Amino acid sequence: MRQQNEHIYWEYLPYNDWVFTVAVTEKGLCRILQPNEPFEVLEKWAQRHLKNPMLQRDEIHTAPYIEQLKEYLSGERKSFDLSLDLRGTPFQQQVWKSLLRIPYGATRSYSDIATEIQCPKAVRAVGASNGANPVPIVVPCHRVIGKSGFLTGYRGGLQVKEELLLIEGVTAFRTR
Repeated sequence: MRQQNEHIYWEYLPYNDWVFTVAVTEKGLCRILQPNEPFEVLEKWAQRHLKNPMLQRDEIHTAPYIEQLKEYLSGERKSFDLSLDLRGTPFQQQVWKSLLRIPYGATRSYSDIATEIQCPKAVRAVGASNGANPVPIVVPCHRVIGKSGFLTGYRGGLQVKEELLLIEGVTAFRTR
């Protein structure tokens, strides 16, 4: 019996000097690659998380996602109305749901998130889940900063994190 392919439709999203890669399944947005991540990251992610993945460049399936992301990046959109196909552990899912509750233009610390999900000692695990977030920007992991107010790790690099916060009007953070 032949297994059915799971399709991932993807397209590039240029923004200033950066290029994001946006990927969706039939269920919704599943992955956004940061500008510094090569396409192979999506291929490897698909192999780990989908059955018989088939990647296909497709501007029609990705269009509504690209449109809302462009609106966000230009400062015209403050929230997203998109279907998500998030794949991760139950703990990661819990952290990502918490991230979705951080309002536009606000920040939280890793310890704030750990406390919110009732695991106050799991600050490092929250950080790891934040870093594993497959759809940055939409699930706003860039809004999580160090307890001291410093910008801390971001898969896309601290320059991208800072730019995303500035788009939202957040200036109350410290850089090293």
